[in-house]
Amino acid sequence: MTDLFSPLVLRDLEIPNRIAVSPMCQYSSPTDGLAREWHRVHLGSRAVGGAGLVMAEATAVEPRGRISTHDLGIWSDEHVRALEPITAFMKDQEAVPAIQLAHAGHKASKNQPWEGNRPVRESEGGWEVLSPSPEAYPFEHEPESMRRATTADIESVIGSFRSSAERSLEAGFEVAEVHAAHGYLLHQFLSPVTNRREDDYGGSYENRTRIVREVTEAVREVWPDDKPVFVRISGTDWLPERESWDLEGSKRLASDLVDLGVDLIDVSSGGIHPDQEGPSGPNYQVPLAEGIQDAVGDAVAVGAVGGITQPEQADALVRNGRADLVLVAREFLRDPYFPLRWADELGLEENGPDWPVQYRRAVGK
Repeated sequence: MTDLFSPLVLRDLEIPNRIAVSPMCQYSSPTDGLAREWHRVHLGSRAVGGAGLVMAEATAVEPRGRISTHDLGIWSDEHVRALEPITAFMKDQEAVPAIQLAHAGHKASKNQPWEGNRPVRESEGGWEVLSPSPEAYPFEHEPESMRRATTADIESVIGSFRSSAERSLEAGFEVAEVHAAHGYLLHQFLSPVTNRREDDYGGSYENRTRIVREVTEAVREVWPDDKPVFVRISGTDWLPERESWDLEGSKRLASDLVDLGVDLIDVSSGGIHPDQEGPSGPNYQVPLAEGIQDAVGDAVAVGAVGGITQPEQADALVRNGRADLVLVAREFLRDPYFPLRWADELGLEENGPDWPVQYRRAVGK
């Protein structure tokens, strides 16, 4: 039976187990988007800790796509050089390095969350942000300068995703994930809450999903055939009282993405509007992943994330066929090495990751 520590094979890539580090922004790249020693230690320690796949945070495909002034980026060759030693170290630890390619849209140009997550003025290092429909911006603190994305802007964004995928490959990443969730630019186009356009990128389902399909096609075109592409989506906006992005739309999009050569749908939720009313607690987003799985069957792998903190819980998701990959965020912040412990606690240490020789004295090995 497939368990949490069984390999997952996608195309020609083998992920050694089903535990993945979910992308988590570190807001630790001052002004230039370059990876620092913080990123090397942060991502490297999770690889040492036994994660099968370690995904770097939402990484901006262009400067105006950064969530904050301190976001990681990959829009130049300098960014590639900063990331190369990090991916090399992760591979040395037998973890698969992955990257989430992102554009924040009208949620960009903020300061760091611990400084208030407020818009940064252009005079203070901020920038003009893009939005499908500026009048639909739903948050309390609006950016200083925001405009409706033109067709030329959209084409530029698609090109930035393509070139950033090429740079990601050069930097040593094995998986590229397109970020179309959490209220950022691609999700802003998907959701009627933030997309009030009446052109080819607004209105109907076909039009609202167009940019996601075009970005995915662009990434898949330059990503090698033997390596997988993921897409992260918000399964629902959690806004049942208004027209919004919901699970039915996500199921339809997942089927479209399968046709474009996507290998795994990473299912999260929310982020489009502060009025969202979603559940919380253990496995709270797993039913969304199951809904996607029901829609696409075995045509694509499905990843589940959210409220996953215990070994038995994660193992059951895989054993019971509720998810192919378990993505974990906050638990990795609390303990970078928990996969090593989980394998022992589940009695799966023979198939699980090896404790580094430097650490084995701590566990009597």
